[in-house]
Amino acid sequence: MEEQVLEELGEGDFGPLVAAFYQRVRTDDLIGPMYPDQDWEGAEKRLADFLRFRFGVNDDYTRERGHPRLRMRHMPFSIGEAERDRWLFLMGGAMDELKVQGEGRQLLEAFFTEVADFMRNRPG
Repeated sequence: MEEQVLEELGEGDFGPLVAAFYQRVRTDDLIGPMYPDQDWEGAEKRLADFLRFRFGVNDDYTRERGHPRLRMRHMPFSIGEAERDRWLFLMGGAMDELKVQGEGRQLLEAFFTEVADFMRNRPG
């Protein structure tokens, strides 16, 4: 799985994908307000580092932050189906912009869908 994703993104360079995603998040009326205005760079770095960790590029994320504990870290935010679906829509737009396709795209979509659904902490 990792090989196809890394190949599609150019040796695991998640930076452009994450930047394109956050360009969309900044102006999004549903999930944009969940992010503190003063920490956009931090949010981008954390997501890019997490993806690099998860896809075996490096372990910067865990060295800096420890175990991901994604659900716990996102518990302060109300995340239901609408927020999950919007996150996936915005990430899909970022992948479209960067022309991520083929098996790498399918694997990323499956991964993002699984993680986004796992992050839900309220019904509906």
